[in-house]
Amino acid sequence: MRRYAIWGTSTSPAHEGWVAAIGKQFERDDFVRVEDVNDADFVLNMFDAADPKAFRRASRGTYSAAFYELPETPDDVLKASYPMLVRTLSNVVLLRIPGEGVWFTTMERGTYHVADDPEAIYERLEPLATSRLVIDNDWHPDLEPDLWGGDEITADISAAGRRLDELDLLPSPFPVEEYLSGRDLRHVMRLYSVGGLSYGNLSARKDETRFWMSASGVDKSKLEIVGRDVLMVKDFDEERGVIVLSVPPGIEPRRVSVDAIEHWMIYQAHPEVGAILHVHAWMEGIPATDVNYPCGTQELAIAVADLVALEPDPAHAVIGLRNHGLTCTGESLSEILDRVAPKVLRQVPMT
Repeated sequence: MRRYAIWGTSTSPAHEGWVAAIGKQFERDDFVRVEDVNDADFVLNMFDAADPKAFRRASRGTYSAAFYELPETPDDVLKASYPMLVRTLSNVVLLRIPGEGVWFTTMERGTYHVADDPEAIYERLEPLATSRLVIDNDWHPDLEPDLWGGDEITADISAAGRRLDELDLLPSPFPVEEYLSGRDLRHVMRLYSVGGLSYGNLSARKDETRFWMSASGVDKSKLEIVGRDVLMVKDFDEERGVIVLSVPPGIEPRRVSVDAIEHWMIYQAHPEVGAILHVHAWMEGIPATDVNYPCGTQELAIAVADLVALEPDPAHAVIGLRNHGLTCTGESLSEILDRVAPKVLRQVPMT
């Protein structure tokens, strides 16, 4: 049984009725409404744009969608909604303009527009709300001593990170610094463990089962220390939904990139893949996921891995993640960059 709750304060009877109608759509799909938000898997948070209130999760796995209304469409919807996303601590913010529609805004993907129809909104929200996050890490201080200082593979990862910086492929797909105040920007960095708004991730295969991968929130142009900037992924505990890592003893490790589950699935299915690159950019004419699942979910990983498997040459694939970016496979990171960099579009299209 999946449970949802409605929380917060509406700004009008129409606002409350709109959110309740979306909740009813979830009830048609076997969700049960509960009064205690701490018992909910999914929370619909109503708020006033003049005083946005944050729903603070009791569990990191709880999905929070925040809803607000404005009488007219802002000149820049992203600039209006992105601070609301931060202040309400939500996975997604929905702005409704009566008669104009609804704009979704998410942390990684910017904003996109859908019809003002509870069923259409449900169809967009349901796969996001029911997806399974795989972002927890289990660190084992069992990395071989001769790898404590890295190897030729981590050196290649560091070089690729610097090259991404030179190609201007590390920032977010929109200039987030222009959309947030200094206070909100600092809050984003703390909340999401971002150390400089350097998005994307890199990995390279070590052996049949293991691969090196960049840490979450680190500056990809300065990948230097094993266990802090680059980590060894050695397993995925599916029952617990945990990525298992080997780290040197005596170091306080960082979390691996939230996309580790996606890379794990691709490496396991395709032994010929030697490296994987993820950037917030785009290319024309590529296959792409149909649903913009949140980063770090098993569903997004499966969707991308399935598209890689359908490619004529999975070892040299370029897959689009809807409203998000690219996942590219190759022999090495340098080979991937040589192949895709000339074709990359800096702006990710929103649909």
